[in-house]
Amino acid sequence: MSKLLWQPSEERIKSTNMYRFMKLVNEKFNTNLTDYPSLWEWSVDNLEDFWSTTWDFIDIKASRLYEKAIDDPTKMPGANFFVNSKLNFAENLLRFRNDNIALIFKGENSVQRTLTYNQLYDEVAKTAASLKALGIQKGDRVVGFIPNMPESIIAMLAATSLGAIWSSCSPDFGIKGVLDRFGQTRPKVLFTADGYFFKGKPLDSIKKIAGIVKEIPSIEKIVVIPYVSKEADIDSLPNSVLFKDFKDPDETEIQFEQMNFDDPLYVMYSSGTTGLPKCMVQSVGGVLLHQKKELVLHTDLKEDDTIFYFTTCGWMMWNWLTCSLSVGATLVLYDGNPFYPGPDALWKMAQDEKITIFGTSAGYIEALKNTGVKPGKQFDLSALKSVLSTGSPLSDENFEFIYNEVKKDIQLASIAGGSDLNGCFFLGNPMGPVYTGELQCKGLGMKVYAYDETGTPVVGQQAELVCTAPFPSMPVFFWGDEDGSKYHSAYFDAYPGIWTHGDFIMITENGGVIMLGRSDATLNPGGVRIGTAEIYRRLDAMEELEDSVIVGQSWDNDVRVILFVKLAKGFDLTNDLQNKIRTDIRANASPRHVPAKIIECPDIPYTLNMKKVELAVKKMIEGKEVKNKDALKNPDALDFFADIEELKS
Repeated sequence: MSKLLWQPSEERIKSTNMYRFMKLVNEKFNTNLTDYPSLWEWSVDNLEDFWSTTWDFIDIKASRLYEKAIDDPTKMPGANFFVNSKLNFAENLLRFRNDNIALIFKGENSVQRTLTYNQLYDEVAKTAASLKALGIQKGDRVVGFIPNMPESIIAMLAATSLGAIWSSCSPDFGIKGVLDRFGQTRPKVLFTADGYFFKGKPLDSIKKIAGIVKEIPSIEKIVVIPYVSKEADIDSLPNSVLFKDFKDPDETEIQFEQMNFDDPLYVMYSSGTTGLPKCMVQSVGGVLLHQKKELVLHTDLKEDDTIFYFTTCGWMMWNWLTCSLSVGATLVLYDGNPFYPGPDALWKMAQDEKITIFGTSAGYIEALKNTGVKPGKQFDLSALKSVLSTGSPLSDENFEFIYNEVKKDIQLASIAGGSDLNGCFFLGNPMGPVYTGELQCKGLGMKVYAYDETGTPVVGQQAELVCTAPFPSMPVFFWGDEDGSKYHSAYFDAYPGIWTHGDFIMITENGGVIMLGRSDATLNPGGVRIGTAEIYRRLDAMEELEDSVIVGQSWDNDVRVILFVKLAKGFDLTNDLQNKIRTDIRANASPRHVPAKIIECPDIPYTLNMKKVELAVKKMIEGKEVKNKDALKNPDALDFFADIEELKS
């Protein structure tokens, strides 16, 4: 049973952007919406009115207005949004030319920098002019292999101001991981830093870059930002230039290329753990409208807010965070290990920078809880109004940890979506309550349901996440997918005309959502489909376990559940501990969830975006090849799972 953890005051509700939006809808359409559920129902029943009203409310800047907000709300894929409008993504993010702080950058090496909105505009103008001089134009690809630093945003805005397509990877990717991504899209310009810091150590990127550009002949220019050294040595990089020498010192204005709503903006990548990553191309207007809706309405972001998200440039949350510039807020960028020089590092930063919206991953919150840090007692977090969490399901215990050890009067928004849409299906609701384990709401305009195996919407039971109507940030196509067959099979094979996302969810009686794990990593003991998140919730609460991964092993014409555990320091996998694990899972999940075998392992493999790779572990224990280990943060961790004697009986 979910427990009520927080309820916003009437005063707080009426101060939100969401409340103002609801009042606008009532005035404009003569409705009588009084709460979020009624607003959501209206938004999905009246898609054209919803999206056109959202366009106005969040103030999209366009040189030519649209003729129709959506041409056919029943068509998916293939619906066109904001037909014949013209706009530029970077122009919307650089609309505030003032002396307010746009970016605060903090790196592990203690260097801190700030840029005002005027300074950011000037930097982008100089960079865009130089890209234009190279011949970069609409449709060309510009990429970043770069830490989460101001130059990553400057380069992205410069490229997209010209109508170029931006894509980025974090510098901790291996060479093959980068080639698997950038190699598919043939970029012309690469922005990079000479290295990055991790746990206090400078790590060189120049050798990696040399290996990358050797295999991607389309790269005509490498722009290098000194970060780990004052003057980077770029002699080994052909056609390279330092960032300070690349920028046009005389340019002060930007000529923003006006784009169609559905022209390409970003290439985003799937995790690539089962083969080459999918290259998902997303649109100028779709990303801008979708992300700004989420920031303004669901995150209640305002111009006087300071927003932080712990992310790298290889995760979609970086793209999401950068869109906050369109609101005029201050963005805090952090690059490095979140526990360096100590586990309280990010919370000291939250205090010092008066962060109002703090975003991170569920994995970080779990790890933080295990360190014993108590942010609310150690730091002044009076400015903080909300914490966001995504990347994986947040356990009940970690919901309570936030309220017990961070702040009582706070909105905890566990959000979920994916790189596929560069945004979310489920989000925070600043007008609504927070319950343990529940994402607060379905996103406005997102016609999301839980479908059982017969294709019937259900409440209160595990089912497949589907979206039954189009939304603006759907990929416009996959790169290299000439006939659209890969795009179609990725989302529309299960239910024709309906987006199937690949997650198990349960919609609760509260109207909230519980995430139950990837449906492609489903366990099927006895033919009953089980989402892994239900088991992880129990395991995350056990002090004896540092981490775990659950897979289904094909066995005797059925599937048996195998649990691998990484033990916390000072604990052994005794019979008593195994009995405790099985008893807890049986009592709090179900007998079908109980693992047939529990095996200790030295480490748990994760993607670079900190998602457990259950499918890769399953392949290893069944003797199948895992083709793309470069997509993993710790690929060596997989070796343990090959040829385990205990799984042969």
